[in-house]
Amino acid sequence: MSVAVLVVAFGAGLFAYARKPAIGPVQPPHRSAFDQALIEKGAVLASVGNCTSCHTRPGDRSFAGGLAVPTPFGTIYSTNITPDPETGIGRWSQAAFTRAMREGVDRAGNHLYPAFPYDHFTLVSDKDNGALYAYLMTRQPVNRRPRANELPFPLNVRLVLAGWKLLFFDKGAYRDVASQSAEWNRGAYLVNGLGHCGACHTPRNRLGAEKKGSHLAGGEAEGWAAFALDAGSPAPVPWTHDSLFAYLRQGWHADHGVANGPMGEVTGNLGRLPDADISAMATYVVSRMGEPAPQRVAKAREIRTKLSTDAGAIPIPVSAKAETPTGRGAVIFQAACATCHDGSRPQPFGGLDFHLSSTVNAPSPQNAINTVLFGLPAASGRQSAIMPGFAATLRDDQVTDLLAYLREAFAGQPAWPDAADRLAATRGGKYPVSVRPSDGIERGPANVGAQDK
Repeated sequence: MSVAVLVVAFGAGLFAYARKPAIGPVQPPHRSAFDQALIEKGAVLASVGNCTSCHTRPGDRSFAGGLAVPTPFGTIYSTNITPDPETGIGRWSQAAFTRAMREGVDRAGNHLYPAFPYDHFTLVSDKDNGALYAYLMTRQPVNRRPRANELPFPLNVRLVLAGWKLLFFDKGAYRDVASQSAEWNRGAYLVNGLGHCGACHTPRNRLGAEKKGSHLAGGEAEGWAAFALDAGSPAPVPWTHDSLFAYLRQGWHADHGVANGPMGEVTGNLGRLPDADISAMATYVVSRMGEPAPQRVAKAREIRTKLSTDAGAIPIPVSAKAETPTGRGAVIFQAACATCHDGSRPQPFGGLDFHLSSTVNAPSPQNAINTVLFGLPAASGRQSAIMPGFAATLRDDQVTDLLAYLREAFAGQPAWPDAADRLAATRGGKYPVSVRPSDGIERGPANVGAQDK
């Protein structure tokens, strides 16, 4: 009998923990209720948080939701966060908005799926949440009810999320680390909070939570590998504060190339931040990377020397005989790639010399596959980096030969063993790839969430 009582008590306690009360509706506030400076601050913060990228379908109304977000567990459709009183957040009070950000619970008391990264947004200060609220509540209302999520039982029962939170969610606003500088703390707040960089750059466990102890150790996002931002960074020339600042500020750096895939949108959105905040983010991330090992510094010096003395030379590995994949790849490279990637054209409009490429040195071939297949589309209305995609002109065997050549000739490493399988899966749509130009606007042939399934 005592065991039964304990089980019932435990179940009741768990239900009480999981159930959250609704917060009463309010009349949609008028624009005059918010100070213009607060609205403008909220616009900047919304850019840092990439709010529009998840809550807007390409070509549709801003913040109206409905974007399909593929996950390993099913498809989640983003919510309408315009101030529409019926289908959006028009009747949400600021307290309800802050609870969603801080606790991952909506106004009605429903637990939110962590596709909305409240495990990062919980760090956002009340002051910044107030600015975000002011901005969103002054957008154009859109009456649009997104379609229901496509999740199997029991994941379609939101109470289950309370257990996920109990295991993986640490709630609470950011607190400064006393032993670190004000700039470092500002960077940590932006990177780990609204910037939610770890949502892409941290590996996840089988339940979709970021792995503890692996912060910024590399992850996946929208069909791309998000490179490690710790000591495991694959960059041949180690990142410095100045190079990372320049990359985040302008979307490219001569030692690291042009932002591609989802990162193109990130660097585009960071354009609204002041230099001081970009510098703070660079300070924090470089501190996570730590001082590069002497061997890595020596290798970087060797690469720089090679580039200064062998500019324009096409590297031919010893194994590059005509009948080998590397040999066939060398021919393809010279015909299709060398004109731009020979190192004689300055960036961002010239191609990166692959000796400097994190993509070629990365443990996964996914980004190399994406770039070869889909290229880098042109930005609209201005000059930008551009690269054609070769999905329609190169067969699978030709792509894998090219990848084998790039890997050996420029990284000094053997071909990726899973390149052929990943290539076939990418062509077949198993890895939906979000393709963006340097201005960050999604418009590739296989966009994530571009249309209803």
